[in-house]
Amino acid sequence: MGQRQQHLVDELITHELYIDAPIDTVYYYVTQPDRWSEWHPSSLHADTGLAGSLPAGHRFSETIDLLGLQIQMSCRVLVAVFPKEFKCVFSSAPVDGSLHYQLRKYGDGTLFKRTLHYSTDLNLSSLRTRIEQLSERALANLKHTLEEAAR
Repeated sequence: MGQRQQHLVDELITHELYIDAPIDTVYYYVTQPDRWSEWHPSSLHADTGLAGSLPAGHRFSETIDLLGLQIQMSCRVLVAVFPKEFKCVFSSAPVDGSLHYQLRKYGDGTLFKRTLHYSTDLNLSSLRTRIEQLSERALANLKHTLEEAAR
């Protein structure tokens, strides 16, 4: 009693891309959850209580759009290793998981890998497809935003 049951769905979604911007710039931007709404269509708002990149151990809240529903997420930064890695875990009533960013210098730019792991009790066949589409759009937005700023 008091323990959460096994989730119906457990998914891992990974995307990688090259961003023509310095690794320090990419890391600093993506490790500010209060700026995620600038490039990720599902992120509506984040309250971090800090300006700038978040350190390991820091807690924050984020409101996301999950298939038209506004979901309040409780989040905690697990890993913050400048400029190469950032990982946070999140929890809410319908979905739990983690978001992991790994960065590597490549020439004058950055190889950026984003891994989303989520578990949910929602039995929606279209959820993974929709999340993949939004993730692809988010990373295209991120690439465009950072490359335009680097010019």
